[in-house]
Amino acid sequence: MTVPMQFTQEFWNNPHPVYAQLRQEAPVHPVTLPNGIEVWLITRYADCKVALADPRLSKRQGAGDNARQLARPVSTPLTRHLLANDPPDHTRLRRLVSKVFTARRVEELRPRVGELSAALIESLRAKGGTAEQSGKGGAAELVEDYAVHLPIQVICELLGVPIEDQADFRRWTGVMVSASAGGPGVPEAAAAFVGYLLGLIERKRSAPAGDLLSALIATRDEGDRFSEDELTSMAFLLLLAGHETTVNLIGNGMYTLLTQPEAYQRLRKDPSLVPAAVEELLRLESPVETATSRTATEAVTYGDVTIPAGAMVAISLLAADRDPERFPNPDAFDLDRADNQHLAFGYGIHYCLGAPLARLEAQIAFTDLLTAFPDMRLAVSPAEVAWRTGVLIHGPSALPVTL
Repeated sequence: MTVPMQFTQEFWNNPHPVYAQLRQEAPVHPVTLPNGIEVWLITRYADCKVALADPRLSKRQGAGDNARQLARPVSTPLTRHLLANDPPDHTRLRRLVSKVFTARRVEELRPRVGELSAALIESLRAKGGTAEQSGKGGAAELVEDYAVHLPIQVICELLGVPIEDQADFRRWTGVMVSASAGGPGVPEAAAAFVGYLLGLIERKRSAPAGDLLSALIATRDEGDRFSEDELTSMAFLLLLAGHETTVNLIGNGMYTLLTQPEAYQRLRKDPSLVPAAVEELLRLESPVETATSRTATEAVTYGDVTIPAGAMVAISLLAADRDPERFPNPDAFDLDRADNQHLAFGYGIHYCLGAPLARLEAQIAFTDLLTAFPDMRLAVSPAEVAWRTGVLIHGPSALPVTL
């Protein structure tokens, strides 16, 4: 590359030009992340799709490398989940969790997600955000007042986590997600999270209920069951992935729609387009910027670049889904895009188990927000919207709006 990657706020606010340059000049490129970890970053769609399903890239070894940031006593309980294991362990874990985290269980949540969304919208309306209030500094804030709370409330109810505990685990996951940007306090947050989960699991074991965590504790498959570390790690993954990704899917989506009022009004007038809009928003502004890291177990070649054995590999979903060799006019939000096989949920054996839940929540969120607030607009210029730092999660840190 003629210009090295620089992880500044300018990059986080708009990484797409840098990724475009990478795809063109150096589609497989060594990068030092802000936390000091060195990775080979892959950015072209075709290479990313192959790499996501490549058995020569180990998730377990990648998890081990990432665990260097965690305190030793908690690295094991947080690295025994689906995204940190290879077959046959991954196969076994996915089979166990799939017995209870089913499409039917997700679909049964639809009425409750609608109720939660309606309550949040009424709260949003009550807080203000009218044109007059906005002129006096009274703009509503979509991320904090809606996008954060909907998926957190849903995952808490699904897992059986007391909603009053959400502030704690949200703080811990925020610190851990920021680790890729060199954020401080990761070992302390991880230790606190593990301690909380161990206590929660023990309470569920003593007094099981109809929630997903109780079901995971009780699940069996031909005599097989989750170990204590596996239970803790799966609960961690479901809490983290169950809200962080959807928070940013909603935030990214509303930012995109608010900067394209014609699409906003078209979608509002024809809600049947919402499912297609969700897929296009996932492609255009993936809430997961790069897939969780892998380690090459042998030398691997993508394109004309060979990554040496033992190197860590990062796969950029955000870059892949704007590859002009795969998607015509990739930087445009196109509600009529027919061929939209994006990689926002990954690919291969690690394809996101929670994709149906994320889609359900996003479809309800966009339908409800656009219906309730047909004239919503940004309360600041698009350039003033600040985005979160870190190469794992991609989304606005705040989205002030006039309702």
